[in-house]
Amino acid sequence: MALHPPPEASKLIFAPAGSSTHGQAEQFTKGTLTRGHLDASPITQYHSWFSEAQKPGSGVAHPEACTLSTASLPSGRVSSRTVYLKELDPRGFVVYSNLGTSRKADDIASNPRAALLFFWEALQRQVHVEGRVERVTRDESQKYFSMRVRGSRIGAWASRQSQVLEPQGDGDDDGRAQLEGWVREVEERFDGTDDIPVPEFWGGLRIVPDRIEFWQGRESRLHDRFVFEREGEDAEWNVKRLSP
Repeated sequence: MALHPPPEASKLIFAPAGSSTHGQAEQFTKGTLTRGHLDASPITQYHSWFSEAQKPGSGVAHPEACTLSTASLPSGRVSSRTVYLKELDPRGFVVYSNLGTSRKADDIASNPRAALLFFWEALQRQVHVEGRVERVTRDESQKYFSMRVRGSRIGAWASRQSQVLEPQGDGDDDGRAQLEGWVREVEERFDGTDDIPVPEFWGGLRIVPDRIEFWQGRESRLHDRFVFEREGEDAEWNVKRLSP
């Protein structure tokens, strides 16, 4: 790899290495992972790693942040976005979102599978989850929804997620005024009460995994990778070490 800027003017970025200028990326030296380190259950193993990422001093600001990827069929177009993991139970990983107008909702309607990627840079670890998507019950969604601050609950009702916002009038408005108008309508609807029901179009998605990979960075990019796989939700997990 070249350790200096390339002569080609067409390259706007070349071999970035964080804030350094020498072109050499940081080595991964903070841990190792062997089969003996792993719990028999990948859910339990994930919980163990998540708990470490949550500890004060871990260096991980938001261990619950992850990338949710979905794909639309038949086009096969993939879309990704950062979301927060809100629940983990023995069946899987739960995130919450608009399930009516969002792109992820459209994708899942045609292809009820998704992937989650957790990257805990400070620990030099990743967890990659793949599985079937199911909607959690309305009661489960209401329990979480009621924990949100009022503004977030109003926002969930007001936003037609991913819908194009149209400018209002001939001024400098770029569409934000339409969203703010929807917010005012919802605030008026629920004025004087904190008892706000979860919208029918909003709720939880549970990714029921059939593949979970644990990745621990190692020096010279010879990373430790172990994958748990199963053929069905009631099947046993099989674990294998993967080449980096």
